Amino acid sequence: MAETSFMDDVVFPVHISFGSTGGPDWPVDIVTLGSGREERNMSWSAPLRSYDAKYGVRTHDELYEILSLYHVAMGRLRGFRLLDWSDYRSCAPLRAPQALDQSLGTGDGVTTTFLISKRYTIGPHSFDRRIAKPFGEILIAIDGQPQGSGFSVSPSAGLVSFATAPPPGAAI
Repeated sequence: MAETSFMDDVVFPVHISFGSTGGPDWPVDIVTLGSGREERNMSWSAPLRSYDAKYGVRTHDELYEILSLYHVAMGRLRGFRLLDWSDYRSCAPLRAPQALDQSLGTGDGVTTTFLISKRYTIGPHSFDRRIAKPFGEILIAIDGQPQGSGFSVSPSAGLVSFATAPPPGAAI
């Protein structure tokens, strides 16, 4: 029987993902009642993501690279990371990340571990997306001051752990 684990250390080739299309999809069942009213049922608490990389493949070597990944992942059996060029920063894709783009929580002087998440907001409505498997560089700040050390990021759990708990009331 094949191992079905997520391949934490495998990233879809970034140079090929740049030309990919796709993104999030919220599977929703819509039932139209006899009155014309609709009932909606969402099956997932987070969107499913799918991508098409065919436009990113430009050479036979790149095609072979994808074929190798496909075999190692055993098709759709084992997951891997993919850089979504439309949503890979704490801010809009063409902006530079800033220390206050996202909130991970508030220090209490005791807690040292925080979940990495990203908030999407339109007017008074928002959605918080857990970043379970971060990839690349992460800007961590306490009260708006970027931290160069004193913390670690778990790329397989989406957690930031501080060596010393941030002070009470500090914005993380």
